Amino acid sequence: MMLRTKKWKPSILGCALSVALLGGLTYAAASGTPQIKADEKSKVTGTIVSRNGDFVKVKDKKTGQPVIIAISDDTKIERKKGKYEFFRHKDMDLTAMVPGLTIEAEGVGNAKGQLTAKKISFVPDVFAVEVAEEQQIMANKAAAGKAQTTANQGVAAAGQAQSSANQAQSSANQAQSTANAAGQTAQAAGDVAVADAAAVQLVNQRVSDLDDYKVVAEAGIYFATGKADLDDAAKADLDMVAAATKGVDGYLIEIAGYASKTGTKAENQKLSEQRAANVTQYLREKGNIPMRRIMAPAGYGATHPAATNSDPQGRELNRRVDVKVLLNKGMVEGM
Repeated sequence: MMLRTKKWKPSILGCALSVALLGGLTYAAASGTPQIKADEKSKVTGTIVSRNGDFVKVKDKKTGQPVIIAISDDTKIERKKGKYEFFRHKDMDLTAMVPGLTIEAEGVGNAKGQLTAKKISFVPDVFAVEVAEEQQIMANKAAAGKAQTTANQGVAAAGQAQSSANQAQSSANQAQSTANAAGQTAQAAGDVAVADAAAVQLVNQRVSDLDDYKVVAEAGIYFATGKADLDDAAKADLDMVAAATKGVDGYLIEIAGYASKTGTKAENQKLSEQRAANVTQYLREKGNIPMRRIMAPAGYGATHPAATNSDPQGRELNRRVDVKVLLNKGMVEGM
């Protein structure tokens, strides 16, 4: 029998009941949001600022003002062809509506001044660039610090070269050349460090890490070695996740799959993605969770281990999917 030290955590907040009373329309009618004329066709292009259940808040690229877009099961999601692969499971495009994604929404204005979306399209490459720019700040700071250290070393080398130059002109010329090379190396190292940090931050960033969201319930779903199938205990935990959403207005679910380090990097990545996909499918089919309430289920390979990978018990805990029920903090705080 598998060790299950991390069980279902029923942490639905007491304020969830008051959240239900607030209703999604409070969020949708936020102050300052321009009104989309009722019954008129409209098109909005903007970057998603936050999500709250069936509502997507975007910053209009033309006006810079917030616009509320209402999505439903009838909303058609179109992923335009990009240079790089985005999500492996194409039937999950609806789950891609995450903060940082630039979308183009077409639809009709409703009585609440929102845009009821008939169609939403996005380009994966734009998403990658914009999320990297917005969410890599901390990683870039660390990278910049390393680059600065390298640059300082280059400056020190240049100083030493200048000292040698005072002793002999010929030595100075050679030292200056070395210093210039050191400076170029430092700059190149800085550029690479920043680029690498951006890539790592983009891959590792999860919705629940963003300041806009509060985790109100979570569960750990565990798997056998090399497997992505859900056992009875996993299904029972997912049933409790689904039950925890009942009566909670504006919830979203985040799903993140992981693997232990027993296979290759490619194998672990594929396995973690399949685990996340199977959890998503179960919640959708058995838990009756609409796909529009699930945010970007993803596999993260053997990253973010919950325990050591050096022993069987630790690896067992790392073969998991983390499932989190989220609420937009604006709803929780009555904003």
